[in-house]
Amino acid sequence: MERSELYLKLLGETAKIRWSELAKLFSGGALLHLAPDLDLVDVAEAVANDDAEQVGVWVNSGAMAKMSAEQGADYAARDAELWAVVVSPWVIVQERTSAPTAH
Repeated sequence: MERSELYLKLLGETAKIRWSELAKLFSGGALLHLAPDLDLVDVAEAVANDDAEQVGVWVNSGAMAKMSAEQGADYAARDAELWAVVVSPWVIVQERTSAPTAH
C-alpha cells in the first residue's frame, strides 16, 4: 500500500518521549491517548485531515480518548516511554513496544 506524503511526513515526526516530558501538556488537556492496536501515524493522518467519521469510530470504541487522570497517573508513576506525534493542537501518544512502521 502506498502511503501519502502526509503519512510519511508524520511518520518522520514520530518519536519516543518520556512521560515526564509530556506532563505539562497533560495538565493542559492536549494529550490524546491511543489503544496499542491502532497505528499511531494512521490516526495522526486522520486527525490532520479532519476525518471526523474515522476519528469518531475510534473515539466511540474507546480506542482514542483524551488522556484520563488514571492513565496519566500510571504513566507518571513509571515515567513511561511513549510514542508521540504532534497534530496541533494535540499531541497523540501511545505506549508501544516497537517503533511505528509504514505498511
